[in-house]
Amino acid sequence: MGKQEDFVLRALEERDVRFVRLWFTDVLGSLKSVAIAPAELEGAFSEGIGFDGSAIQGFARVHEADMLLKPDPSTFQILPWRGEAPATARMFCDIAMPDGSPSFADPRHVLKRTLTKASEAGFTFYTHPEIEFYVFRGKPDVGGRPVPVDDSGYFDHTAQGGGQDFRREVITMLENMGISVEFSHHEGGPGQQEIDLRYADALSTADNVMTFRTVVREVALSQGKWASFMPKPFTEHPGSAMHTHLSLFEGDENAFYEAGAEYQLSATGRSFIAGVLEHTAEITAVTNQWVNSYKRLASGYEAPNYLSWGHNNRSALVRVPMYKPHKSGSARVEHRGIDAGCNPYLTYALVLAAGLKGIENGSTLPPETEDNVWSLTDRERKTMGLTPMPRNLDEAIREMESSELVAETLGEHVFDFFLRNKRQEWDAYRSQVTQFEIDRLLPVL
Repeated sequence: MGKQEDFVLRALEERDVRFVRLWFTDVLGSLKSVAIAPAELEGAFSEGIGFDGSAIQGFARVHEADMLLKPDPSTFQILPWRGEAPATARMFCDIAMPDGSPSFADPRHVLKRTLTKASEAGFTFYTHPEIEFYVFRGKPDVGGRPVPVDDSGYFDHTAQGGGQDFRREVITMLENMGISVEFSHHEGGPGQQEIDLRYADALSTADNVMTFRTVVREVALSQGKWASFMPKPFTEHPGSAMHTHLSLFEGDENAFYEAGAEYQLSATGRSFIAGVLEHTAEITAVTNQWVNSYKRLASGYEAPNYLSWGHNNRSALVRVPMYKPHKSGSARVEHRGIDAGCNPYLTYALVLAAGLKGIENGSTLPPETEDNVWSLTDRERKTMGLTPMPRNLDEAIREMESSELVAETLGEHVFDFFLRNKRQEWDAYRSQVTQFEIDRLLPVL
């Protein structure tokens, strides 16, 4: 065993760890967990822990069910909400087949495979997510309307506000687990919060997003509240996004930075954005994977709904933030389409793959959109050549079905399962009679 494994085994004794939770995600990004005793961990490092893959969404068919969990020792952390004595720890796992080869159904492997492709091109991919979510006074009843924990708005500071106390406890737990937080504030909707994680390599960020969502829910439950990453829980209030800042580095040099260029954005950065715009329609079923995701995209409220880019333009899908003088390392682009309910492993893999394709092909960036896209008429958008993003999950599925980029990046197994699952979701959704139809039509028809 290596140094990291030895460190974990020593930490188990020093911290009085009685349970080790092995974490992994299914294809849709739901967290899965199995607990093992510390005595089993050495064997888990060397041989893995067997489980029935056919019982996990999208992992395996019954006749090929045997799979192995291989803990990643670099992700070892104590779970602060489980108490300190005795302690409970967690590690993320890679999924392997019985012969030790990686499972093609593992979302973490999908991202690692794409990061390897970037590395072979000389790039390291960094991401910095701004994660929005709502906090409610309690778990909403089925059919009931959720009640926000406060009535505050964007950046509001309210005396004894439940939101700021909630954010403080979440941030304390995250930092106890080695996850650095850059900013936190109240967002625009009542009860809506935002916490921004510090930038890290994309694999660490995806792991951190999964941990973040778990911590937020645990803190909410401990306070008798309910937290949700649903993209659009209210018709009249903003949706919850996961705006993500992206950058590529070549060694210690930021590949998106070029002194003297417009917005200090290099040719590599411009081709990366062009690739993302070219392939956005194909990857939207993953970056915005729920039927509810398209209520957020359709509503405005700083949610993009056209394929556009701009400098400091918050109505654009891709924004080039204001450059900080003398800080070339901060050059980056912001993807504003991703929502808070995505699978972060698949999402970052596809955004990276799209950007890399743009660099590989030397794609040319279309003209910048300087106007507020939401305030333009349809005719003005058409004149400017602005293409709409998919308007619903059905359109997004149809775009994804014919995408070579998505099929190649996800692999055949994940690609087929994801499409099959999303078709089922769309078919179930479109057959529902909504409250809107009852309220609008029942009195008059």
